[in-house]
Amino acid sequence: MVFRLGIFVVLIAALVAVVVFGYSILNQGQKKPVAAAPPPTEQILVAAGPLSGGALIRPSNIGNQSVLSANAPAGAILDTPQNRASLVGAMVRAALTQGAPITDDKVIHPGDHGFLAAVLSPGMRAVTVAVDNVTGADGLIWPGDRVDVLLTQAIPGAPDAKRIAAEVVLSDVRVIATGTELIKGTSNNNDGNSKPASTVTLEVTQEQAARCLVAVNLGKLSLIVHSAQTASMPGKTAPASIPAPVWAGQVSPALGAAQPPQQPVTTVNVISSGASGEFKF
Repeated sequence: MVFRLGIFVVLIAALVAVVVFGYSILNQGQKKPVAAAPPPTEQILVAAGPLSGGALIRPSNIGNQSVLSANAPAGAILDTPQNRASLVGAMVRAALTQGAPITDDKVIHPGDHGFLAAVLSPGMRAVTVAVDNVTGADGLIWPGDRVDVLLTQAIPGAPDAKRIAAEVVLSDVRVIATGTELIKGTSNNNDGNSKPASTVTLEVTQEQAARCLVAVNLGKLSLIVHSAQTASMPGKTAPASIPAPVWAGQVSPALGAAQPPQQPVTTVNVISSGASGEFKF
């Protein structure tokens, strides 16, 4: 009896072992293969559109692109808020196509040695003029914009119709700096109370620089911003490209039509030696 009971226990144990073994084999067959981890990628900064050599980078010129970390170009700049801010105002050394990576060796930053000289086109000069909120377009002018410089002056002793005149003294010149900033919004003043620039630096020829410095002493200078679609011709100085002056009488017909007041006439009769004469004053 004991012998039969032992055989029965052994058979039960063997059956349990077979069930456990079969269950483990079944679970192994149902396990899904572990997917390989994707290769690491990173976001780098690229040109959002074509950029010509010498252009100053604006926020709208900066885009991003995802690339494999192993394939990132040498000197590629990662897309971070700090890196984007550091690129604003940098000058492109050579032309960049849309989507081209912006690398350290392709730009020169404000504050780098020789930056201003690098921004100037060959043979050009830099001249600085004073502006205020109105004449400087309320701080909305950016380096890279093209502007006309307008002189408004009062002419002493001229009749009312020609007492005030406005004329373009420089046409289609490039702004290269506003105040001490070579791009709007890059001031080190982080208190949120930065004021519009009080000066604007322009890229001009030597003759244009002389015209500008004379104009500064004649009257008030204002800047007229060109459309971004306007074809630009750096150094344009042809007299035909500069419009004729505009006089006060052309702007206000009332000034041109006004007549000087009639002076009162006084008549004096003089009688001498029986003769008379009339004198008017």
